[in-house]
Amino acid sequence: MFGRMADDCFAHPRLAAIYDPLDPDRGDLDAYLRITEEFGARRALDIGCGTGVFALLLADRGIEVVGVDPALASIDVARTKLGSERVRWICGDATDLPPLQVDLATMTANVAQAIADPYTWQKTLQGAYEALRPGGHLVFETRAPARRAWEEWTRENSYRVTEIPGVGSVETWVQLIEVSLPLVTFRWTYGFAADGQVLTSDSTLRFREREEVEQDLVAHGYVVEDVRDAPDRPGREFVFMARRP
Repeated sequence: MFGRMADDCFAHPRLAAIYDPLDPDRGDLDAYLRITEEFGARRALDIGCGTGVFALLLADRGIEVVGVDPALASIDVARTKLGSERVRWICGDATDLPPLQVDLATMTANVAQAIADPYTWQKTLQGAYEALRPGGHLVFETRAPARRAWEEWTRENSYRVTEIPGVGSVETWVQLIEVSLPLVTFRWTYGFAADGQVLTSDSTLRFREREEVEQDLVAHGYVVEDVRDAPDRPGREFVFMARRP
């Protein structure tokens, strides 16, 4: 790996274990499933697969899937799930891949923005390109900076208490740490009622403009076929569809 460190919410075993119960609605993945069908993909690479939700959805549809993520704790959670044996799990990033010829590579949710370091971002685009067969597609989303999503990331907007079977009550909230565009840093706090432990996880996202992303893709040999709106968050995100010629 070339230095991509996973945030604690993915890398800490106690936090990785509650990631799915804290975010059970993954309706955002429906659009990616439709795109998979649109391209007729039979082999897929899920970059930043986390706890494996999307990779397993693909495997359920008979697609051959490789899931890669730098957080071992998240990969460990993925491996405990029903059907996990149908996915090839790799702890690493897009430069740690075996030779592949996939039809589709994806970075869902925050994955693309979480690769905040410019060098790491370029190496990720290169690694995805090399994993695609000619004619294969890279699809990912990133928030539109103009919408200033971080202004909503406050304790007041995010505080909740979640009852998790086998864990108990968990308090969670987010707060902004720093806005220094294009970088935005924020902190999630997790309070466990069972034993009083409080854990925090700091994250930094890079808010790239559409033109910057398109230029990066073209520089790595991709053809940008489309930039779509996210159907579940209209006007808030760009969904990039790039093809390896």
